[in-house]
Formats: sequence, structure tokens, C-alpha cells
Amino acid sequence: MTVIWYSRTIQFPPQSSRFCTFSRPRIHLLQTMLPFAAFITNKIIKRGSPANPKPPTASNNIPSSSSTTSDLCSFICASPLLSTCGLNKEDISNNIQLWTSFGEHVADNLGFKDSLTDIQRRRIYQYYLPVYFWLRSQLAQHRSTSPTPLCIGISAPQGCGKSTLCEQLVALFAFEGKTAASVSIDDFYLTNAEQRALADTHPGNRLLELRGNAGSHDLAIGTKVLAALKKCNNNNKDKNNRTSSPSSSGGVKLPRYDKSAFSGRGDRASSDTWPQVHPPLEIILLEGWMLGFKAVPDQQAQQIDPNLTPVNTYLHEYTNAWDSYVDCWLVVKVSSPEFAFRWRLQAEQAQRAAGKSAMTDEQVEDFVSRYMPAYRAYLPGLYEKGPTTGVEGKVLVVEVNEERDPASIQPKPIM
Repeated sequence: MTVIWYSRTIQFPPQSSRFCTFSRPRIHLLQTMLPFAAFITNKIIKRGSPANPKPPTASNNIPSSSSTTSDLCSFICASPLLSTCGLNKEDISNNIQLWTSFGEHVADNLGFKDSLTDIQRRRIYQYYLPVYFWLRSQLAQHRSTSPTPLCIGISAPQGCGKSTLCEQLVALFAFEGKTAASVSIDDFYLTNAEQRALADTHPGNRLLELRGNAGSHDLAIGTKVLAALKKCNNNNKDKNNRTSSPSSSGGVKLPRYDKSAFSGRGDRASSDTWPQVHPPLEIILLEGWMLGFKAVPDQQAQQIDPNLTPVNTYLHEYTNAWDSYVDCWLVVKVSSPEFAFRWRLQAEQAQRAAGKSAMTDEQVEDFVSRYMPAYRAYLPGLYEKGPTTGVEGKVLVVEVNEERDPASIQPKPIM
């Protein structure tokens, strides 16, 4: 018999063998209470309490019972990224508890404290986690052949959610006890004085008037940081070749760029504010909107936009300076670069709605338009042939729609 007391369920008789040790008076009392319990049950059910209450579930509406676990497995398997990421139903089923644990962790990081919406579940289980499992396998392969940190290059247009994706990837690696450093090429911009000098060198060129395009970065400082990160574990060994504690090494300082300085023109932040990364380091996530772009013939650049010609010349230097440090690539593809304008517009409108300083719609259009010639020139090559230093089996291309979710039909592997 089951007595339902609002949302609590009590089973009679209890399954414990201790029931058999009750004395006769206790058994008599229990038998006397059963009719009363049945009466209470009927009253509660008539007042609307469910006769078959739902079993409790884990936080964030993430399944815990066998039936709901099966539902989660089916939901994950519906991801359009599954085969792209080298996963199959058997992989998911065998590791469903790991997927559940990772999903709960990401949901907590993103502040999804209550039940997940369909959009949130898709974002976590059909996008972030499949990508993470692919990178996880890349790390395992890399560690089998090299002691250096795995450098993951993430090339994605502005506004597509790459910063959030990187944050969750770093958090997931940390959740498994792995140290990851996230580096953005935005932090390698020239100082304000150097940027103004660049603009003076190319008077009237709106693509080099402000930061953003190739030529507006300090390639040397970026190269120095990436080289130091790659070698940081070498300097973290004691005389017996054992890894020493992080506090025994000064670590690697990561530059930071203050985009609000000089009325929004930006400037490199003081080195006193730069965070440090300490060994041992296992993963480097290097992200940028133009990472992996390959220069096109000058005539083609000229036809797209005359101002693009010097940008194209500067771009030649990026392959050796930065791309050469990348071991594997994640390319986030969009069907139209115009999405970048809409995404930036949404972000600025949200800023204004929250009472914060933001660009006007006209300023957003002017800002994004300075990137469009590069998108038109370099995205086709990136999507068709892959990034500059990409090799077979080391490039993952994920196409997202305007809602920043994986497109239902994913591109075929390019490498």
C-alpha cells in the first residue's frame, strides 16, 4: 500500500528487514493505523493531489532515472554535430553519467539554476558538450606524442558566442582537473600610440583607422606569449624531472587590452593588471575573429575593397607569427557574415535597455562595416580549404544559425 502525503511518498510495508523485529504491540498499532492512512489518502487525492507523483529529478531538469537517462541519450544523439565530432550512440550511452555531470556543471556556470529551456538544453547537450568531447580526444592524442600544452585555435566571427564557448570549455577542462589558458588576439592589439601611427601611415584607409583588421596587432608580443605558454612546462621540472608546484615558477603573463580607453579607441592595459598562467599547463585556447585567415592575391583584395590591399599584405605575416603554434582548430562557420551586424546590434540594444553606455544603430553599422571586406575576402577560403595551418583530422568545422545554435545540416569535413 502507498500513502501519499502531499509530495512525499511512504511505502508500506517498508522494505527493510527490521520490520520483522517489531514487537506484537507495534504491529498491532501499525495494523490499526492502516485504515486511517487509507482514509487520509482518499481525502488527499480528492483534493487534487496527484495519485502518481513524479519521481524527483536532478537539478536543472537533468534526468536521473533510467527512463529519463534514455531520453537524455536520445536528445544528445539528435545533435547534428554527433558524427562531425566522431561520436555515436554507443559512446553516449556508455558515458551518459559523464555527460550528465558535465551538463550540470555547464548549466550551473551559465546560471541556469532552475529547469532548462529547450534552447538551453540544445546549447549545452547538442553544441558545447559534443565540441568538448572532440577537443578532449584531441588532447588525449596530443599528450601521447608531446609534452607541450595543446594549442586549440578557435576562429569565429564576432558575436557568434565564441567567448561564452571558450569560458565553458575552460571550465569543463578545469572540472576534470586540467589547466587551460584562454587567450584572445584582441589582447594583442597595438598600443593607442602605435595604432594612431598606423592610421597616419595609411591616411584615408578606414580599415586601418581603428583597431580590428590585420596590421592593427602587435605580432611580436603575441608570438612571445604563445612561445612562452608552449614552453612553460619545460621550466617547471625539478632535478628529478618531476613537475614542481605552480608557486615555484613565475608563470606567463597574459596581456590585456582596455577597449574603453581613449574614449573607446582602446589601449593596452598596464602590465600590472595582466593575469599570470602557472605551469603545469595542458591546454591553450587561442581565439579570434580572423584567426586562420589566409591572404588572397592582391588583385582579388583590390577588387573587393581597395582599402583591403595593405590589410592583405599584413595578413601574410600572421601564419608564422601565430597560426603556426596551433595544434588543432575549431572553426565556427556562419552562412552569412551579415549575422555579425545583427548580433552586435542586439548586444548594443540590450546594453541600452539595461541603462548602460552603448553604440547607436548607426555607430554599430559603421563599426561592423570595417570588418566586412575581410569577411568577404577570407571566409570562403577558410570554409573551403580550412585554416592556414590545419591538417587532416585536426580541424572541426561547426556551422551555427542566426540563433547561434548548430545548423541542422552541418558541412562535410574539409580535412
